[in-house]
Amino acid sequence: MSDKTMIFSVNDDKEMELKKNLTIVYDALTQKGYNPINQIVGYILSEDPTYITTYNNARNLIRHIDRDELLQVLVSSYLDS
Repeated sequence: MSDKTMIFSVNDDKEMELKKNLTIVYDALTQKGYNPINQIVGYILSEDPTYITTYNNARNLIRHIDRDELLQVLVSSYLDS
C-alpha cells in the first residue's frame, strides 16, 4: 500500500462545461418549481437521477457530470469565496 497522497485535478475547460451544464440543470429545476439546491444535493448523495427533472434535458445533462469532479469544483469554489 502506498503512503503517497493521490492528486486529483479538473482542467479549466472541463470546469467551464461542468458549470454550464449544472446551470442548465439548476434553471430547469427552478422553472419546474423545485428547490434546485435540495434536488441537486439529493442527486449527488444518491446518484438517483429521479431527483432531476427531464425538462430541458436536465436529467441527461447531469448524468454526464462526474460527481467527483463536481464535488472538487464545489469545494474549491466554496473555499475561494
